[in-house]
Amino acid sequence: MVDGMKIPSLLVAAAVLAGWFGHSAYVSAAVTARVYELRTYTTEPGRLPALLARFRNHTLSLFGKHGMANIGYWVPQDDPARQNTLIYIIAHKDRDTAAKSWDAFRADPEWIKVRTASEAPENGGKIVTKVDSVFMDPADFSKLK
Repeated sequence: MVDGMKIPSLLVAAAVLAGWFGHSAYVSAAVTARVYELRTYTTEPGRLPALLARFRNHTLSLFGKHGMANIGYWVPQDDPARQNTLIYIIAHKDRDTAAKSWDAFRADPEWIKVRTASEAPENGGKIVTKVDSVFMDPADFSKLK
């Protein structure tokens, strides 16, 4: 107890880890209640507008429906990436929750309908050629901590 207040065991564990490893970055990873996922989508030539429309009109709300927090979305400024790349960050409670959220998203009938329609031959066909994903913890000095 500190000043009559109980210290949560997670904070105690984080403090021990910080002392053991000698760096507060370990505290950030132990204390944060969220994990961030950086995703980079590369599209087929000419299909970035279709991907952006799909995200704008459907995907963001579906992510929210499945517990994924929309943090930010970017398109690179420089060629050639600005022609075919979407970069975004979403947040999850933890890695296990992220896996469950992605599974639920991929199985969602609304998502399947939207994906199928947006990738129909008459709408231009396949949109995404490559997806890269990186899970991240905020550094100790990050405002997202």
